[in-house]
Amino acid sequence: MSFMRACGITAETAPQLRSTDFFTSHEALLLGYEQAMTRTDSTSGDYYATSGHMLWIGDRTRQLDHAHVEFARGIKNPIGLKCGPSLKPDELIKLIDVLNPENEPGRLTLIARFGADKVEKHLPDLIKAVKREGRVVVWSCDPMHGNTIKAASGYKTRPFDAIMTEVRRFMGVHQAEGTHAGGVHVEMTGKDVTECTGGLRALRDEDLNDRYHTFCDPRLNAAQALELSFLVAEELKKELASRPRTWEDEEAAEAAE
Repeated sequence: MSFMRACGITAETAPQLRSTDFFTSHEALLLGYEQAMTRTDSTSGDYYATSGHMLWIGDRTRQLDHAHVEFARGIKNPIGLKCGPSLKPDELIKLIDVLNPENEPGRLTLIARFGADKVEKHLPDLIKAVKREGRVVVWSCDPMHGNTIKAASGYKTRPFDAIMTEVRRFMGVHQAEGTHAGGVHVEMTGKDVTECTGGLRALRDEDLNDRYHTFCDPRLNAAQALELSFLVAEELKKELASRPRTWEDEEAAEAAE
């Protein structure tokens, strides 16, 4: 918000900033908790998890015959599925069919978390399989979990260069395959923490203990998150520039003029 004000964007110049739609999401890991928070819609009889708007299944708990998939397929919430390097294309199709048997648009988000050095090896085959089978999904990129390392200082961290590289390669693969990158899934905070190395301030391993405040996973700080958002914006511009213009694009351009 401070950055937007510095650019001259305020609630007075952009009234839409006065309100926002706010949604919550988390991993459906503790099934006892999720079960206790699940309710039946009295009008439809459908089950909804009320612990969040969207829940996802982790890369370690996505086995077809295990409880996490069984729980997620029974709720009507939008759901996500983490896709890591060990996921095979045929297994992904089976999971999609269990979690979204009606092939409903918006129901299922696939959250790719490979690591910067594995995106181009594994993602294309998954995309090709989903396209070939005609499955409707949203593709999202998690550049955090596949790039976690242990620093020489002993701290768990994530190199910012690797995070940026995974996002670039994720979006590049989609452009090459003729599909669309639909989102980015990151862990961040607005605070000035020192948990991920790199970025414009060039945080080093020896800087990690200055403000390492996380109790779980290292997060991007405010400056790093902003830098990442600019990268995503630039990559989207490249995609739009390479896409054939439609009559909708022409009308939008004329309206802008």
